[in-house]
Amino acid sequence: MTQSQEHDVIWLTQEAFDKLQDELEHLRGPVREEIVARISAARDEGDLKENGGYHAAREEQGKAEARIRQLEDMLRRARVGETPADDGVVEPGMIVTVRFAGDDETEEFLLGAREMADMRPDLQVYSPQSPMGSAIIGSKRGDTVDFTAPTGKQLKVEIVEAVPFQG
Repeated sequence: MTQSQEHDVIWLTQEAFDKLQDELEHLRGPVREEIVARISAARDEGDLKENGGYHAAREEQGKAEARIRQLEDMLRRARVGETPADDGVVEPGMIVTVRFAGDDETEEFLLGAREMADMRPDLQVYSPQSPMGSAIIGSKRGDTVDFTAPTGKQLKVEIVEAVPFQG
C-alpha cells in the first residue's frame, strides 16, 4: 500500500465498523421513511413558502443524506480489524506518543477515525489526514517531524512510541 493510499484508509475495529454499519442501515431505512412521510404530510398542508414543518423536514433530510454519504465513504475506505504490525512505525491504528519540541510533556493519541473515540473515551483521536497525522505516518521512535499546524505555526514533534491499538 502506498503512503497516499494509507492516508485514505480509515482504520476501525470490528465493533466500530458494525456500529457505523448499523447507523447507516437505520438512516437508509426508518429515518428516511419518517422524513419522507413528514415532507409528504407538510406538502398536503398547502402553501410551502410559509410551511415551517416542510422546511424543517427538508433540512433534516439534507443532513441525513449527507451523513449517509459520509458513512458510505468511511465504510468503503475502512480497514477493519487489521491490527498494524508492532514494528514501531507510525500508521493508522497505532497509539502514538509524541513530545512537542521544547516541552517535557508527552501526548498520547490514537491515529485513526474519530469514530474510534467511543472505544476508548480516555484517548484522544487524531485523523491520519490531519496536519500532524499525515506528517508522522511512516515515522519511527526517535524521529523528529516538522509540520504546519492549522494556525499556520510550524511545529516539531518527536515520536516517543507507536504501538498497535488494542480496542
